[in-house]
This record gives sequence, C-alpha cells and structure tokens, in this order.
Amino acid sequence: MEPNTFLGIEYGFIMIVPVLGGALAAAGLLVWWERRLLGFWQDRLGPNRLGPFGILQIVADVIKLFTKDDWVPPFADRVVFTLAPAAIAAGMLMGFVVVPFGPGLAVVDLNIGVLFFLAMTAVTVYGVLLGGLASNNKYSLLGGLRTGAQMVTYEVFMGLSIMGVVLLSGSFSLSEIVKAQEEGMWFVFPQVLGFIVFFIAGLAETHRLPFDLPEAEHELAAGFHTEYSSMKFGLIMVGEYIGVILSSAMIVTLFFGGWLGPAFLPPIVWFTLKTAFFVCSFILLRAAIPRPRYDQLMSLGWKVLLPITLVNLLATGAIALLQQGA
Repeated sequence: MEPNTFLGIEYGFIMIVPVLGGALAAAGLLVWWERRLLGFWQDRLGPNRLGPFGILQIVADVIKLFTKDDWVPPFADRVVFTLAPAAIAAGMLMGFVVVPFGPGLAVVDLNIGVLFFLAMTAVTVYGVLLGGLASNNKYSLLGGLRTGAQMVTYEVFMGLSIMGVVLLSGSFSLSEIVKAQEEGMWFVFPQVLGFIVFFIAGLAETHRLPFDLPEAEHELAAGFHTEYSSMKFGLIMVGEYIGVILSSAMIVTLFFGGWLGPAFLPPIVWFTLKTAFFVCSFILLRAAIPRPRYDQLMSLGWKVLLPITLVNLLATGAIALLQQGA
C-alpha cells in the first residue's frame, strides 16, 4: 500500500466528501447558530419553536426555499442569472481544498496554498458582478458594482497582510505555515497588524455586517440578489456563510497555530474550536457595530489599511533579513 493511499484510494479523494459535506452542513447550522447568538446578545428570543432550541428551524427554512417559486425575471439574462449563484458558492467551497484541518487532513497540500485561497475568493467576485448585471435591475446593478469594488479593494490588503506570515514561515504551503508556528510562536504575536488587517478584510470579502453595504436594505433593497428567490437565493446565502467559515479557518491557520494545541484533545478538535470562536466573533460584530457609509468603507481601506500593511510588510522583511545576517 502506498503511504498516501487508503485501500488503493488517494487520501485527497477520500477527504473531498467530508470536507464538502461538512462545509455545507456547517453553513446550514450557522444560520441557526447566528440567530440564536444574536437573540442572546440582543436580549431577545431566537428560533425556539421547532425542535430542541429551535434547531429544526433549519429544516423549515430549507423546505421553504425548495417550495418557493423559482422565478426568473423576464427582463433578466436567464443563463447568467442562473449560473451566478453557483459561481459564488463554488468559489467559496473550492477555498476549503487547501485548508489543513489536521496533520495530513487536507484535500490537497499545495505548495502555493495561500495563492490558491486568494484566487478562489477572487472567483466569487465574478458571481456577484454577473448576478447584479444579469438581473437587469438598477438596485442589483448598484449592489454588484459596490461588491466588486469592495471585494477587489480588500483583496489587496488581504493578500498583503498574509505576506508577513509567508516571510516568517518561508512557504506558501498552509501546512508548512502551521508547522512553522509549532517550532516557534503563533504568528498572531509577531504579525498582530497583519492579523487585524486580515480580519477586517475577511469581513469585507464576505460582505458581512458592518461591511454589508452591497446589500444595504435601507439603500438598495437587497443589493445584487434583489431579484433572486428559491434555491438560487439559498445558494447565495450558503456561499456567504461558507465564506465566514472559510475566513475563520484561514485566520486560525495563518495566525493561531491551525490544529496545534495541548495533546489532551485531537488536532482536528482544536482546529474546530478555534474556528468556531472566530465565527462567533463575526456574528458578534453584526450585533454590536453599525454599518459605515460606503465612502468611509473605501477610505478605511486605501487610507488606513494599505499604509498599515505596507509598514508591517517592510518591518517583517527587514527583521527577517537581519536575522539571516546574524
């Protein structure tokens, strides 16, 4: 038997099913968990009627989505309108391909895992832009343009914030980045500025509150998905929640030691607990912070985050060169 196979099957192929199924199941569970947490934090009731603690509300929501009329506006571009939600969900799911959930627990351990993650998150921009354009609705078009500008802008800072971690670990492989933190300290300590920028960029990339301006209901009805209904709308929402989980998993991998932790729990449990903590942090921001104006959001990126990332990158590079010279 080859070391990377089980019963003649590549480990990567075996991991596809649990990773894909787990991501979709976690996204569905997150819908319920978010509503429960928001209810608790805002001193009100969340879902509490269907099943224990309202857990069967997920089933009710899925039934509702399946039974709603799957309407395509007669003025929309039918083909592009239909494919856009799938592109959003697929791009986020593909990002999980390179995430190491434990030692050897990844679909594929690419030596360019960081670049692959950035590329897959960029794919979702096309889905959002095409969805807004194909809807042939002014609110959808404005929401799509907002999303495109916001996501492209914050991808710059997301990529730059990771480069300090790459310099310290000497690799673009996510598993090697985790192993580098085992030998020293978690990268959140020397790269605290990079972590802050990456966290903010993750919020903007997934257009979560307070950065949900592409969907701002007080301005744009529902933004780029105004015309969507039934399972097409469901796919867009699934893609958004998968994006939250993916961003949290990448924060854990890059800055908080990935699967590393005391030996009394398995590595995958540590990874799950850390990821769940940051998922809850994303939800807490929705309950606590109001959304800014759109010009304030863009100014934050170009006038504040860009200088911070450049200073962090230059300082990290200088320290790395001094250590090599020593």
